[in-house]
Amino acid sequence: MANIIEINDISAPELEVFTKLTEKQLRHKLEPEKGIFIAESGKVIELALAAGCEPISLLMERRHITGQAQNILARYEDVTVYTGDRDVLAGLTGYKLTRGILCAMRRPRLPSVQQICFQARRVAVLDNITDAANVGGIFRSAAALGVDAVLVMHSCCDPLCRKAVRVSMGTVFQIPWTYIENNVKELGEWGFKTAAMALCEHAVSIDDQ
Repeated sequence: MANIIEINDISAPELEVFTKLTEKQLRHKLEPEKGIFIAESGKVIELALAAGCEPISLLMERRHITGQAQNILARYEDVTVYTGDRDVLAGLTGYKLTRGILCAMRRPRLPSVQQICFQARRVAVLDNITDAANVGGIFRSAAALGVDAVLVMHSCCDPLCRKAVRVSMGTVFQIPWTYIENNVKELGEWGFKTAAMALCEHAVSIDDQ
């Protein structure tokens, strides 16, 4: 049975991961490779778990313990669950938990660029995309277009920041991705060719690339 804790004091230090820590603090809370991210909604959390992400704690309305979070809690009996009434949680997070559940998770270890490209045919490279919603939207579009992998330059917003994860609808856990340095010449050496999409009569189908 999960360790269920009723929330009475919204200033409790153990709740800071959901309320006070910035994205940068979450990412480097312990060590860079042991950082934390927040996933929202049952479906997105399920996708993250299926991808091997480790849950640390959950925050949810009491009704979800026997509702949409039931399967998650059955699989992870040692996880800590913070819960309370809807109004209490609204005061804690600053907004109504319309998605029902928040889960603090450990960041997964990312593969190398070589590993991610070894069997990939189509790769999207993100450069200087600083808006989290745009990063999440690109991952969602990449999934719809059948892109095999995403390479993210360090100039981009973190794909595992809360907003990017939410907008991606969990596809950030389905498409292999990793960080790449600014020099992408090695992609050409591995046989990749640069392609651009445009809405004109001369546009090339992605299936032809």
